[in-house]
Amino acid sequence: MRRRNLHLNLGLLGAVALAAVALGAAAQQAPVSIVRDTEIEETLHAEADPIFVAAGLDPKKVQIHLVGDKELNAFSTAGLNLYINTGLILETKTPDQLEGVIAHETGHIAGGHVARSGAATKAALGPMLASIGLGILAAAAGSPEGAAALVFSSTYFGELGVLGYSREQESRADQAAVTYLEKAGLSGRGLVDFFDTYRYQEVFNDAKRFPYFVDHPLSDDRIEALRVRVEHQPHAGAVDSPEAVARFEVMRAKIEAFLDGPYRTAIDYPDSDTSYPARYARAIALYKENDTDRAIKAIDTLIAEQPKNPYLWELKGQVLFEAGRPKEAEPAHRKSVELKPDAPLLRINLGQTLLALNDPAKVDEAVGEIKQAMTAEPDNALGWRLLAEAYDSQGRAGMARLATAEQNFYLGQMKDARVFALRARNLLKKDSPEWRRATDIVLASKPTADDLKAMAQQG
Repeated sequence: MRRRNLHLNLGLLGAVALAAVALGAAAQQAPVSIVRDTEIEETLHAEADPIFVAAGLDPKKVQIHLVGDKELNAFSTAGLNLYINTGLILETKTPDQLEGVIAHETGHIAGGHVARSGAATKAALGPMLASIGLGILAAAAGSPEGAAALVFSSTYFGELGVLGYSREQESRADQAAVTYLEKAGLSGRGLVDFFDTYRYQEVFNDAKRFPYFVDHPLSDDRIEALRVRVEHQPHAGAVDSPEAVARFEVMRAKIEAFLDGPYRTAIDYPDSDTSYPARYARAIALYKENDTDRAIKAIDTLIAEQPKNPYLWELKGQVLFEAGRPKEAEPAHRKSVELKPDAPLLRINLGQTLLALNDPAKVDEAVGEIKQAMTAEPDNALGWRLLAEAYDSQGRAGMARLATAEQNFYLGQMKDARVFALRARNLLKKDSPEWRRATDIVLASKPTADDLKAMAQQG
């Protein structure tokens, strides 16, 4: 993670989160950058959920994490976690290729390969950084102009079991993937095509291979065995639906526009390309160039065509907010929430915009919006940070300290969580639900003997 981005517009918030998670030298040398974006998460689940169901997994319990990294990689870990690099998404050419990789990783999850590996490494979870929209993707790619803010994020990390699988496990995951895809009515040819494209990776040493193929070694025999099985399936000839292709192209355009600089976007999505994904990408490029008025004009044109698209309204609100125009951003963020009320990250965007207006009535509303978002994502540390800010502005010191304790607790910063929880206990009404929650945080964050003594004195 590049520290040079820390000077950018501190305190802004949006729909993306970057989490620095050390995986250990055996798994990966650099931290993992977790990106949050409601639109992309929705697309990934649309592709993956039928596969999870076919594997007997509850889609609501499988966490899909988008990793802001250009390297081609994906991996699964203990606790029903699937990680997909942005680089892998950009390398896949069709939805069925991405579905094939997801199905393969689902085979590892459902097969219990992670749980039995014994190769899990503890995640050293430090402070998390985030930016509005997908701006963090630009930062991860070395383009700080796209990263507009720093915030904290939620975490879904405990024990990360990243591992290199045995050939037997790989074969079983391949066969399971074909079964799941067939059961979901999808073709397995995408997985075969994806592996076939990177067949040459087998000849490279680990230092030169894409990370995915270090952990998932390929071989000609393996690919051919997979191909034979796929071609005997009833749905081998199934093709991607127009809706799936449209979602996929929008996702790729959005990721690429944020990852690459505006110049690259202009090459990949020239003005002659009048498709929706291309115009979406060019609007993002204008935003990254800080050309606010032209970016808003481009977004408004898209909104006129798709007035019920919450993510276009979200982007408009984001652009205006980052330009220091929160009053203009408010209606756009309200519209995004109106169109998709079940998306907690969109409510957090609105909550932060309301806080920026410095209006006591708006602060009260911001608290309501953020608390509603936290009902869906109680471990979102960013939401707790914003609540702490809001409570402080309302003069509710105890609640502000408790929110800060919650923030640090979900970031894994137990010492700070404990300190703020102890302060909250001193300010909150004894035996109230909030006081009891502060007590729980203290007890769960490895209190010292002195901490326990202080708690005993307080009651």
